[in-house]
Formats: sequence, structure tokens, C-alpha cells
Amino acid sequence: MSMLESINEDLKSAMKSRETTRLSTLRMIKTALKNREIEKMSPLSEEEEIKELQRLVNQRNEAIDHYKQGGRTDLAEKEAAEIAVIEQYLPPAVDLSTIIRIVEETIAEIGAASSKEMGRVMKNVMTKLAGQRVDGKEVNQIVKSKLGG
Repeated sequence: MSMLESINEDLKSAMKSRETTRLSTLRMIKTALKNREIEKMSPLSEEEEIKELQRLVNQRNEAIDHYKQGGRTDLAEKEAAEIAVIEQYLPPAVDLSTIIRIVEETIAEIGAASSKEMGRVMKNVMTKLAGQRVDGKEVNQIVKSKLGG
């Protein structure tokens, strides 16, 4: 079953059980995926669907930060609930030890010795982690610490 088919099934069950937050979030996910398909003018691959969902999670995380700064915890909680729904369709996140291992291997492969080569290291690490759920900021911090930045 494709991701869109799964979302459609979950949409039906959310409608029947009157789960408003889940329903609105599923509609938003479906719309984002359909819009991306229209832009691309062809069906999305699984990796592209995952990227789109990760983009939605990142948007919500940024919104949570802004809402918390503005003292709007009610809106921050709404965004957090949306993230929980979106994450159900994402693969499990890559654990920290795996990220560290890949960063160390990449640094050794490239022979990077200083923070000047951070861009090359980041590009290669993110290529190796493509299609998996990983936080780019977290990877960036690990690469900085390993390169002495």
C-alpha cells in the first residue's frame, strides 16, 4: 500500500471517529504530497514522499519555536500534535550512534582535517543518509565537533 493510499484509509477512519486534529493534519499531508506531485508532473518516489513529510515536520518545529517565544503555548501544542500525526508516516529516526559512525567514516574517507572541509563532509554524510529520517542540524553539530569547529 502506497503512502497516499494509507493516508486515504486513515482519513476515512479519522472522519468516522471525529478526530479533528488528526483529520486536518491528514488532509494537510495529502495536499502537500499532491501539490508536490503536480509540481513534479509525475508520481513521487518513496524517498520524495519522506522528504516532503520531513519538510512538514521542520515547518512545524519552527512554528513551535515561534509560538513559544510569543507565549502561545496553545498553538505550540497544536503544532506538536500535528508532528505526532506526520511522524506516523515517517521511517524511524536514525539513532545517534549510527550518525556518529557515518560522520567518522566519511571524515576518514575524505581525509578532512579542519572545519574548512565541513561542506564536503556534510554533503557526503547527507548523501549516505538520504531516504532516512535524520535531523540535519544534529548532523551539522556532530560534524562540527568531529572537525574541531
